[in-house]
Amino acid sequence: MIHFRTCFCIAAIGLLMVGLSGCHTAELRPDAQAVSTETASRTVEDGGTGPYPALMASDSTLATHTIFRPSDLSAFGRKKKLPIIAWGNGACANSPWEHVNFLSEVASHGFLVIAIGPMPAEGQRGGAGGPTKSSLLLDAINWAMAQNGAKSSPYYGKLDPTKIAVAGMSCGGLQALEVAPDPRVTTAVICNSGILGNPGAGIGGMPKLTKEHLEKLRAPVIYILGGEKDIAYKNGMDDFRRINHLPVFAANLNVGHGGTYSRPHGGDFAKVATAWFQWQLKGDPQAAAVFKGEPCGVAKMEGWKVEKKNIP
Repeated sequence: MIHFRTCFCIAAIGLLMVGLSGCHTAELRPDAQAVSTETASRTVEDGGTGPYPALMASDSTLATHTIFRPSDLSAFGRKKKLPIIAWGNGACANSPWEHVNFLSEVASHGFLVIAIGPMPAEGQRGGAGGPTKSSLLLDAINWAMAQNGAKSSPYYGKLDPTKIAVAGMSCGGLQALEVAPDPRVTTAVICNSGILGNPGAGIGGMPKLTKEHLEKLRAPVIYILGGEKDIAYKNGMDDFRRINHLPVFAANLNVGHGGTYSRPHGGDFAKVATAWFQWQLKGDPQAAAVFKGEPCGVAKMEGWKVEKKNIP
């Protein structure tokens, strides 16, 4: 198990920064025309609880990111495809080290997850530099789209370019919100995050978004928050109240800003996020019941409180 240490990213409320002082991410871009070549991989925990045991990998053609995918891609092709998820980390960190249990669990249910930052070393705590930029989420999507179309790529024809999510935690949630208006994005998953009332209060690489940005969102969105103990709770719930033109769901578990990412298989946050991905990106009716109906499935989970709009 990877031990968790929360990296907060809002200075105005005393957030802890890890490895962000004076560091800047190099302006590297993936070689979208090159064929995927994995240079290292390993299994996180036991590969997840899903039907497709996952691995975590680094790829020479996307060295700026970490890939989480089913270890056996042979199950995917013309009839069954992998939706694409681009993930941004807490504290704008250039490493998904805090979220590997969570991201591996999601991938084990049949998703290609691409997180900002090089693959963390075994036992790594803290990112190798930062802050990162929201455009890295688009780099991940562009790379996946190119690999899906490259005949010699191991991903050729196995990805679904019509089912794409952007997601992230804390600062990474703001990064996801910034790029969510991209017309390719099918849904956004915003964890322990929300647009600040005063965008100038952010530090590091935090996107300076205003609440007006919410009007640009064009796809369903879920906020997964840590309850009133979460320093992003007020911002996230304010976002929820302002979004009226889209299906929007707010799920709260009173665990604070750190969420449950480092718990075995990502804990309850992974269960809720995975169900949302399965509904929004795969049309799974069983997963839809986790969010539809009164009471919905999340509301029946111990400790969770929910609110929703434009969802039956």
